[in-house]
Amino acid sequence: MKVEELIAKDLLKIKAVFLRPNKPFTWASGIKSPIYCDNRLTLTSPKVRDDIEHNLAKVIKKNYPGVEILVGTATAGIPHAAITAHIMDLPMGYVRAGAKDHGRQNQIEGNIPEGTKVVVVEDLISTGGSSLEIVKVLREHKIKVLGMVSIFTYGMKKSVEALKTNKVKNISLTNFDTVIEVAAKNKYIKASDKKKLLAFRDNPSDESWIKR
Repeated sequence: MKVEELIAKDLLKIKAVFLRPNKPFTWASGIKSPIYCDNRLTLTSPKVRDDIEHNLAKVIKKNYPGVEILVGTATAGIPHAAITAHIMDLPMGYVRAGAKDHGRQNQIEGNIPEGTKVVVVEDLISTGGSSLEIVKVLREHKIKVLGMVSIFTYGMKKSVEALKTNKVKNISLTNFDTVIEVAAKNKYIKASDKKKLLAFRDNPSDESWIKR
């Protein structure tokens, strides 16, 4: 079984990815969505967690051989960065969404000197905005970002273009298209729902997919 399919199957089984094409969720932005993703649930399943962290380690070793430190995104990326760094025998740090308002007022946590080659570890890529903010902070501190890895990506056009514009390479263990194929195959959704889900993926702000 391909890694993309394995991780998709794992996420669906523990409902870290939950598909509801006929009763959409509402995101904080107000967008109606047929999918809800909560990769925090992966931490509660040792088997799924093991699949994820060991495959993240393989992806990083293959694509970013010069990496010196793994950097998690706060908060969901932190445990995955920590466990994967342990597997790879590497240091680990993380970046906050904003600088603390007390103490040393750090935004970057961990000993990450200028010029250090890092890989950012995310749990989820949607629009790519929050991930790119982390990359921006690291670059402002003259830390060399080799790229990013993530558990799941929606593969939305907006995120693909944003990552390309900012010259950030991302490799996800699985993706939206694979998840819906695995979901249909394993009866989580009807095969007829796939077109509806792909229409959402292509343009999340256009709610006409709901009536398909």
